[in-house]
Amino acid sequence: MIRAVTVICATILIACAPERLVGTDLGARPSPDFTLTDGRTGAAVSLSSLRGSVVALSFLYTKCPDTCPLTAEHFRSAQERLGADADRVRFVAVSVDPLGDTPAAVRDFSSSHRLDRNWHYLIGPDAALRSVWAAYGIRQEPSGALVGHTDAIYLIDAKGSSRVLLHTVDGAETLAKDLRILLRER
Repeated sequence: MIRAVTVICATILIACAPERLVGTDLGARPSPDFTLTDGRTGAAVSLSSLRGSVVALSFLYTKCPDTCPLTAEHFRSAQERLGADADRVRFVAVSVDPLGDTPAAVRDFSSSHRLDRNWHYLIGPDAALRSVWAAYGIRQEPSGALVGHTDAIYLIDAKGSSRVLLHTVDGAETLAKDLRILLRER
């Protein structure tokens, strides 16, 4: 009898425990602000202008043969998994290829990955992008047509604090789960 009560109590405690974010805890520090240009629309977008929404921030380039297309697909899949809640999330990519990520390339990339909902693919001059990369610890190394870069997805809460660092290998399900947790905090 005591064993059964213990099992029931343990089950209740586990069920009531708050869900935890997956990935590297970033300590809820303020996210470094920046302003770049949305390659699809030409509008200036600053990270601070997205406050009030949860943000998934990545660093991509349009001609990437592997990680970047997968990250984009995870973003689209997370949007689908979130349903109507996706309207409260902003999915943002910052270019790591200032020469190759032209507005036309950004529009093609976004279209081919069916990203148009709450999606910003930010481009800018080399110096502006380098400043953002430095602020977020992104390594970028051009090598011919390829650009080696850090695979990072920063999840930023609605108050503008960096909460967790994910990577593409964490997958769309983990991304959507963590976004749901951050959305519930509002």
